[in-house]
Amino acid sequence: MMPAVVRTMPLLGGALVAVALSVPARAAHAQFAVDTANDAAIATLVARLDLEKYKATIKGLTRFGDRRQGTKRNRDAVDWIEAQLRSYGCANVERIKYDYQPPAPGQRPAGVPLPPASRNPDAAQGGGRMRGHRARTGVNVDSLKQPDPAIRAVDAEPTTPGMREEVVCTKVGSVHPDEMYIIGGHMDGHGWNEAANDDGSGTAIVMELARIFSDPAVRTERSIRFALWNNEETGLNGARAYVQQRQALQGKEDPPGSGKYPEPRWLGMIQHDMMLWDHGMPLADGTLPKEQRPEADVNIEFQMNSKAWLESSTLAWAFALANERFATDYPAAVGPHMTNTDSGPFQDIVPSISLRENERGREIGAGWDPNWHQPSDVFATYSDKDFRLGLNAAQTTLGAVARLVVTTLGR
Repeated sequence: MMPAVVRTMPLLGGALVAVALSVPARAAHAQFAVDTANDAAIATLVARLDLEKYKATIKGLTRFGDRRQGTKRNRDAVDWIEAQLRSYGCANVERIKYDYQPPAPGQRPAGVPLPPASRNPDAAQGGGRMRGHRARTGVNVDSLKQPDPAIRAVDAEPTTPGMREEVVCTKVGSVHPDEMYIIGGHMDGHGWNEAANDDGSGTAIVMELARIFSDPAVRTERSIRFALWNNEETGLNGARAYVQQRQALQGKEDPPGSGKYPEPRWLGMIQHDMMLWDHGMPLADGTLPKEQRPEADVNIEFQMNSKAWLESSTLAWAFALANERFATDYPAAVGPHMTNTDSGPFQDIVPSISLRENERGREIGAGWDPNWHQPSDVFATYSDKDFRLGLNAAQTTLGAVARLVVTTLGR
């Protein structure tokens, strides 16, 4: 039995949930047992993930400050991301366009849940009430709390309503081009910072995987789409726009007889959001430990009350198995509470999971990440141990997706 299973089960509570999860866990074992013949090739690809390259991609994103949606710095970052993807050779680079009009003050977009910090702190979140010390969470809106004048200057332009763009590109499957997995991260942030962790860390994972899978020598039987969402911080608007525009197009050959599928059928959606910081709960004085905690892990979440929960839990356990096989430093933990990230708009349609640094509703909501939407979310805050946690999430996703799409490596 994997350690992640043992650690996760006490959070689930109740025989019904435990039984429900045991079936997907066995299914994930059976699914992955079929594909282990390609593990040598997959391990070669995983080894191409490099800590310094991952850090460099995050650093490149932080040149654009917090990349807040509705600003020139956001548009410049979208242009930079597209240029990087093209330089990797990623095929079918596209811009998804949509109009964003923010809700009136005091209103919340329909279907968007309250953030964890807005809920009753004693309510059950993510499998149980958080015990121990809590720290305040929220979004910093005071520019003067950012001590670096250069960052203040980059982040100075306010957001305005209007058209938005986000970039996607695709690795086209050689056998089943009409089927695909979507790998996502959101490139926008806020809080008068560099959005290095939220979500430069997740965006960089998606970009690094696009770089590796785009090698012409890498052959996948199914397609993979790499999506860099915009407007996550305003209510998952970029991901929602994608679902609204593309859901009905799934699996349709265009033009007929061409063998080309602009929107392959969705097999799963994998989101990456805040990957670097797992230092434990706040200390009695409200501060956080300065090093990764000994129990630091990659959290893999699905949403237990979603329509696709059973298939999503199967996908989550498949990723836990890939972590055990391919990750070098940090183990995985599977949890049933996925919230407030771009996998949400997909969760009732297709198997969907999110990779995180902490349990979102329970730990992030209790203040386990003091940099969340704060001026301290800058590249210089994080150590190599922190960046390596993100790299282990990338290893986990690469290993899992490479198996799912049946990957081989030529010359």
